[in-house]
Amino acid sequence: MKFAIITYIEHVAYNGKFYSYEPYMSEMNIWLNGVDEFMVLAPKINLKPLAGETAYIKDPVFTEVPSLNFKGLTNILLSLFRTPLILIKIYRIFLEADHIHLRCPGNISLLACIIQVFFPKKPKTVKYAGDWDPESDQPLSYRLQKWILNNRFLSRNIKVLVYGNWKNQSDNIIPFFTASFSEEEIAPVNKEFDGTLKFMFVGSLSEGKRPLIAIKLVEALISQGVDASLKIYGNGVLLKELEDYIKNSTFSEAISIEGFRNKKELKQRYRESHFLVLPSKSEGWPKAVAEAMFFGCIPVATNVSCVSCMMGEGERGIIIPVDLDQAKKIILDKLEKRNELKVISKNAQKWSQQYTLERFETEIRKFL
Repeated sequence: MKFAIITYIEHVAYNGKFYSYEPYMSEMNIWLNGVDEFMVLAPKINLKPLAGETAYIKDPVFTEVPSLNFKGLTNILLSLFRTPLILIKIYRIFLEADHIHLRCPGNISLLACIIQVFFPKKPKTVKYAGDWDPESDQPLSYRLQKWILNNRFLSRNIKVLVYGNWKNQSDNIIPFFTASFSEEEIAPVNKEFDGTLKFMFVGSLSEGKRPLIAIKLVEALISQGVDASLKIYGNGVLLKELEDYIKNSTFSEAISIEGFRNKKELKQRYRESHFLVLPSKSEGWPKAVAEAMFFGCIPVATNVSCVSCMMGEGERGIIIPVDLDQAKKIILDKLEKRNELKVISKNAQKWSQQYTLERFETEIRKFL
């Protein structure tokens, strides 16, 4: 079978291999276990891979396309000029492929969503990694992709894997999940919520993840007499700004930025920590939340995408608003009931440990 991957995700070409960020590659390599040969259409850059970037387990036939950016007049004009060539390349790959796999949402993915309309008989899968919530405020390109994929007339012989269960969706739409750990890694973790409460943040240091709110929330708890600490795992554009903020903070000794950590290292941090804080603006399947839950680390997260469903409406985590005062009150109230926190931790483990790599691969094979 010739398997075609169309994605907006940048790939690094180095020493004859193609690299990209680890969560994407780990998932795609599971898809590729059941594939004879595959093609990839994606943007490419010629640099050394960074920490946290891994390669495909097999060598693809790679088709390079430029990235599309519709912010600013110059970028808009350049992207409009590039679009016809990208459409032609997507069409050619679709002609050759036995199975088409789209990674959404993204600008290149939108073009692929349009082209797939003309291939109603070819089997297709779509991994929609963003927020599928029909009520969420999203860019026009994202809403257009969702509309095309959800339309049974325009999109045929297609399975769209989305995070969460949503009402009034076509039978194209399949609730799905992502996995990080195997069945061999399942082990009970008994959290004791005494002594210093260890909070952690895992993710890119970007506006979308709102790491500064995580810092301010832990500061607010400490100011109320809670013995707490926060370790931040990740890199990103806000690194310098966050470092400066922590340096000038009254509680700087309790807060630190630890940089990027691989999955093996993070696994131990999840075991040791009590809470994961993720006050994101938007999510698809928040990997850090599911990973933390796997080891009984209670997620403290905003109610975006499928987060509320993952956290059992509060039975498996703590749902907070963006408002710091309200979030602080919710957590302080929970801290008054330490025995309930143990139950939440156990519930989180039980739920997350259903979604193993073995189950993930089994489910993927059904689509192939």
